[in-house]
Amino acid sequence: MTSQKFLGKNQLINRLSSQVGDRKKAISILQKRNHLEIDGKTFTEEGMKRNNMSAAERAIDRASKKLGEDPSLFIYSQLNNTANKIKNF
Repeated sequence: MTSQKFLGKNQLINRLSSQVGDRKKAISILQKRNHLEIDGKTFTEEGMKRNNMSAAERAIDRASKKLGEDPSLFIYSQLNNTANKIKNF
């Protein structure tokens, strides 16, 4: 079960830190994904977009990109931090 903290917008670093258990590790992950600059504090353009999303919006974005489907066809599950396609679509 993932952390139920930091679900809102502008909490990308805090959310990932709570999930991986270490802030430095979270920063390293975000740098590898090109979401944070080398200073570990400044978001890249893509990082700003991700940070401006809630946990639900990020999960829906990941799922819709993976399946090549419209984001409006997905629903967020807070229990496991994933998005699933709505049935009958």
